[in-house]
Amino acid sequence: MMPKFRTMYVHTPEEPTENLQKPEIYITPLGRVLRTTSIDEIPQLLSVLRGDMSLVGPRPVLVSQDELNRMRSDLGVDRLRPGITGWAQINGRDDISLEEKVRFDHEYLERQSLAFDILIIWKTCFYVLRRKGVWH
Repeated sequence: MMPKFRTMYVHTPEEPTENLQKPEIYITPLGRVLRTTSIDEIPQLLSVLRGDMSLVGPRPVLVSQDELNRMRSDLGVDRLRPGITGWAQINGRDDISLEEKVRFDHEYLERQSLAFDILIIWKTCFYVLRRKGVWH
């Protein structure tokens, strides 16, 4: 289980936020701040320390995200350890389609290196500060 701060109300359906009809009605006021500042990702550092996650890699997905899981599996992306940030996150985050996310995840698989990870972490800092690509 991936640790996260609760940003949504308890009665929220277990769906990816982008699949909810009106995600804004499920996000708590404090949750909105945590999400737009990406503070809700900080508890995931525990998963990195445990070895369940990496700092950089494709973002973890819900089991219910069948299409995304299938697309990642078809390209071998599912073999990568999930990350707190990734190539897809700094290339669009919530602004890109599932297909684009998977394409960026696959590109990361092909290009992964320490230098590429450092670039992604560096760019992530700027994206978080500018809150770029965050819808909800």
